[in-house]
Amino acid sequence: MGGASSSAMNAPVVVPATARHTATVIFLHGLGDTGHGWASILTESCRIPHVKFICPTAPIQSVTLNAGFQMPSWFDIKGLSPADPEDTEGILKASTSLQSMVSEEEKNHSIPANRIILGGFSQGGALAMYSTLTSHKQFAGMIGLSSWLPLHKSFPDSLTSANKNIACLQCHGMSDPVVPITWGQKTSELLKTFNEYTDFKAYPGLMHSSCPEEMQAVKEFIEKYLPPV
Repeated sequence: MGGASSSAMNAPVVVPATARHTATVIFLHGLGDTGHGWASILTESCRIPHVKFICPTAPIQSVTLNAGFQMPSWFDIKGLSPADPEDTEGILKASTSLQSMVSEEEKNHSIPANRIILGGFSQGGALAMYSTLTSHKQFAGMIGLSSWLPLHKSFPDSLTSANKNIACLQCHGMSDPVVPITWGQKTSELLKTFNEYTDFKAYPGLMHSSCPEEMQAVKEFIEKYLPPV
């Protein structure tokens, strides 16, 4: 599932807190990208003194959607239709790796899960949302930009009590040609069947990208759910 992949994830890009570090955001990039791009965006638009940003880069693996071409990818994507099969094994493996990163933050930096937000863009947002909702650690919130919830048919059965009512911010471009806004809307509808704290924001004219208004919403979400302590 997902073809050959590198044996280890590259060292993440870390944007350190500028004051005493009391909270962390782990943000995952989209298919074919690296952590560097989002580290720059978050530094420019979402810098918060007490918050550290961790932007890992996915392992290199072949992607069925792109004719088996190898690129950074959290899991295999077999197609862009909701009817296409999903890479269950790859999603679960990637989620385990992300949970390990959370454990390292807890152990090495004394940042508990309830002071951590998991988020991401596109495929990265998909992994962040799935990992949050299935974790037994209680997180501060989750963010999905231009994204969707993978393995959605397993919910709410896969949902853990720890994050049943977690604060969730979804943002999506109304002109997204890669991940249609309907994917984000259906994810929001599913989340709202068990979670009253999910917020879905749509941006007219925005394609498969971000915009200043969206990043301002992300910053405000982080400031609200990771306040100074």
